[in-house]
Order: sequence, then structure tokens, then C-alpha cells
Amino acid sequence: MEELRMFLKGKPLVFKIVLVLFLAGLFVGVRALHVLSTEQQDDTEFFDKIAISKPAHVRGVHVTAWAAGSPVFRKKHIWGLLDETEINTLVIGIKEVDGVVAVPGVAQAKQFKAYHEAIPDLPEFLTELRRRGVYSIARIVVFKDKIVSEAHPAWAVKNPDGTIWRDNAEKSWLDPYNKEVWEYTFSISKRCLELGFQEIQFDYIRYPSDGNTRLCRYSYANHNSSSAATNLEAFLEAANKRFKPMGANLSIDIFGLIPSVDHDMGIGQSFLRMTQWVDYVSPMVYPSHYAMGEYGIPNPNREPYKVVYRTMSDAKRKLGENFTKIRPYLQDFDYAGVKYGPEEVRAQIQASEDVGVKEWLLWNAGSKYTKGGLKSRAQSGVQ
Repeated sequence: MEELRMFLKGKPLVFKIVLVLFLAGLFVGVRALHVLSTEQQDDTEFFDKIAISKPAHVRGVHVTAWAAGSPVFRKKHIWGLLDETEINTLVIGIKEVDGVVAVPGVAQAKQFKAYHEAIPDLPEFLTELRRRGVYSIARIVVFKDKIVSEAHPAWAVKNPDGTIWRDNAEKSWLDPYNKEVWEYTFSISKRCLELGFQEIQFDYIRYPSDGNTRLCRYSYANHNSSSAATNLEAFLEAANKRFKPMGANLSIDIFGLIPSVDHDMGIGQSFLRMTQWVDYVSPMVYPSHYAMGEYGIPNPNREPYKVVYRTMSDAKRKLGENFTKIRPYLQDFDYAGVKYGPEEVRAQIQASEDVGVKEWLLWNAGSKYTKGGLKSRAQSGVQ
């Protein structure tokens, strides 16, 4: 300071004023650069959290939010599966078929009373999955939603008289043409990514299939098969443009028969048009859900290898060089008197791999899976 006082001694007042202004400007500039640097660092950390590496080949299981949120269930059914077998991915049901939302921080979900704290420690749980090298996917049911369609009927599929339409199970649906419904779905998706999920999986990305669907009335008056397919494609294109820049992967679940037919099965699911906007597509290839005689197989539920091999072959043929997007959901549950154990589970996985499809997911509504049908970590080479 003494040196500065001596330097300024005898200098004109104008010089001193200019010097003070210069030093003040220099300080502000350095401070601004520091703030900018900090903001950029925060953004980098945010995107890194989302864009953590996906396994070379996803091998996953689906669990409900309630299962994922239970410390007892984790200890009994999740950690051992992840630590001891080839499973490297966990799909968590964040928005379910009844409309329940299990991710906090979505204003409209709270407004509609759709939010339930099923996973109280969700951010910490996702951090633990990353620590263990487990890839996390948020499954979001899109258009089947009893809670919101009843809380906010303006968004619901209607009957001709304006009342809420319901399917055979007395469940109501959201109108796929309604852009506010899209934004609600996107707000849930964005929050999942902010908390650390690495992929968004859209389920029930379709129109109603059971019940008297001829009575369904939508906000788009000229609804038909063509407009339905175009609208679902537009939804996925919008999701792609919204979330791919954030580093997120996108996937969809579709009916198991979709890859094998040349139409949308009346639900708007056009295989090629939808697949172009996502990273992965999951035909729900549950042998129990195929009609007797489908593919010339008398009872598909008793022939898991044949059903999966045929569906995957059709999907690969249609997608051509993009067949690496295929990631089927496979059956790990009993149905119609047919028990599914290690042999049946492994047969489906083998069928997929024999076609060249290396990624797969298992489904069990109770979130309990057959370890005996899976390879050990050592056998599979999972690190």
C-alpha cells in the first residue's frame, strides 16, 4: 500500500479516477469469469450424471417403485441379483398404469395428487446404483392414467356424450393428441434425468386396445389409424429433441406382435416410424400373451424359445442395420397354469442371442426374478 501511495503522489486527479475505474472493472470481470466457470462446472456435473456410460449390452430387470423404495426388498431381492448375476440394469416404474408418480419435484403431479413417496431416498438410491456400476432406466407409463384423467377430465379420452371413457377394467386414459398431456409426461421425464436416471422408457405409448374403443373421442376430431400413428411419432420426435441434447437415452415398449405385422394393430404403434426417434425398442415378447396357434405354434406359452426367436427374427428383418435397437422384454412369471423357471427364462434369452439380439429385460409384476435362469457375473464377464 505504501508503494501505491508513493506512486499516486503528485499524479493528476483525472489519472487517479481513471485508475480506480480500471481496477474496479478488472475486479468485476474476474468475478464474472469465476461465476461463469462455476456455472459451467455445475452444468458439466449435471450432464455427466445423466450421460454415464451405458453397458455394452443391457441385461436388466424391472422393479416397481414400491419395491425399489423398500430397504428390506432391496436387501432380499435386488442387491444380490445385481451383485451375483449378469444383471447390470435396473428399470424402475416411476409412473405407473394407475397414474401414480414416484419422482418428487413435479408440480402438476402434486397438484393432481398423483405423487407418492414410494422411494424416499431416490437420489441416494440412484447414486448407489451408479456406484455399483448399474445402469438406471425410468419407466414412464404415458397415456393410461386413471388419476389425472379423473382429476382433470379435460385431458381424458371421452365418450360421445362427453363423459370419461373407460376400458374393460374400468380404467380411464389420457388423450394422446393433447399437447398438455405431452408436457406433463415430459416434466416427469426431465425430473427423472435431473435426479440421475440415465434413460427414459415410455410405456403405454399407444391408444386404448380393449373395451369399446369405437366410442373413444379425442381432441382431434378426425382420429383414424393414420393420424394415430403420426401423432405417436410426433410425440417421440418431440421427446427426442427435448432430451437427447441432455445426453439421455430414450426407449419405448410396444406390443410383442408389432414387429411381425404390417399395421399398427389399432393402437397407433408403427414399428419403423416410432423406432427412428428412440435409441431402443422393447417388444413385450411374453409367450403367454400370444394367442393359441400364433406363428403356427399350438400353445405359445409352452414354447418360449420359438416365440421369442420368431419375433426377434421379424424385428431384425424389418430394422435392418438398426436391429441393435432391439431390446425385448422377456417373461419371468407363471401364467395360465404354465410355470416359468430357469429353463423357460434362459430359453428366451438364448433365442434372442441366437438371432443376434444382445440386449434384453425381464418382467415380473412382483419384481422377483429367477436367478437360476441367469448367468453369474463371472460367466457373463460383467465387471
